[in-house]
Amino acid sequence: MTAVLDPATVDFELPADRIADGPLESEGHRRDDARMLVAWRSNERLVDARVADLPRFLGAGDVVVVNTSATIPAAVATADDRLLHLSTELPGGLWVVELRRPCRAGSLPFPDARPGQSVPLPGGGRADLLATFPAGAHRPARLLTAHLVLPTALGAYLAEFGRPIRYGCPDTAWPLSAYQTVFATTPGSAEMASAARPFTPELVTALVSRGVVFAPVTLHTGVSSQEACELPYPERYRVPEATAELVNSARAHGHRVVAVGTTATRALETATDASGRAHPGAGWTDLVVTPERGVRVVDGILTGWHEPEASHLQLLEAVAGRATVERSYAHALAGPYRWHEFGDVHLVLP
Repeated sequence: MTAVLDPATVDFELPADRIADGPLESEGHRRDDARMLVAWRSNERLVDARVADLPRFLGAGDVVVVNTSATIPAAVATADDRLLHLSTELPGGLWVVELRRPCRAGSLPFPDARPGQSVPLPGGGRADLLATFPAGAHRPARLLTAHLVLPTALGAYLAEFGRPIRYGCPDTAWPLSAYQTVFATTPGSAEMASAARPFTPELVTALVSRGVVFAPVTLHTGVSSQEACELPYPERYRVPEATAELVNSARAHGHRVVAVGTTATRALETATDASGRAHPGAGWTDLVVTPERGVRVVDGILTGWHEPEASHLQLLEAVAGRATVERSYAHALAGPYRWHEFGDVHLVLP
């Protein structure tokens, strides 16, 4: 049976008009024009700002940890009018996949997908469904392990037949570039590590000129559609030696370590020991950051606004504390903040 987390920290209904259905650039704005609510864990202060204002809130010596994973065009329309979402590449050339069916609102899970089936793909390819994922999961299981049989190398195939994963139904199908961050260098994520999307080269320059240090990690994200109090699945990560050294030096000198997104938090916390010292590392992480587990090295987080019952809320509470999360979400829901990958962000500081 699929393991689940405790109910989410905050319980709320998300109005449909709070979902951002397109990038700010399409409205004539810059990415860093996105709204940003700044919250401090040590007090009840909340400040409404823009992402371009980050230099006001970060200072010399602070380390900002960013995810360098790039988004791949992981959605493929099958030859029998379904959608195949590639989630996570496994050893041996296998993939975790999700089958979905198109609908007026975007797409929904396809409940009849079963191990043993073969899914026809365009260009003469196919996906052979092998087992439920995680192994031994009871039905209904949204994710399955599959062997892809393609006429060309995967990258070339997805460049021709793939598109970015999207769950809503915006009027415009945005190009893959809309789903990349300025830090993206290593293809591998099924969905964008969206917390970093509002950064621009100009903002990075402004922060560096103030003495803020950027430290890269890589975590390749899988599909998020299953996350309704469900445990995050194992994902591939890498923490370079230089990043571990920067983080340890910052903490030794009293500076803050701020992770951009839950993905960067998961990767860095995976590579941190119980004493709070970061180490270089790479491989697979099955770490689940909860309030009970807490965080060992991350002092603050810049993250998007998450839906009710999303597992990301447990990680956010581990960093921010329950009271801060509840206060921030109440403020955001009362104001104009927007949700989803093209939406606004939430900065939590000590």
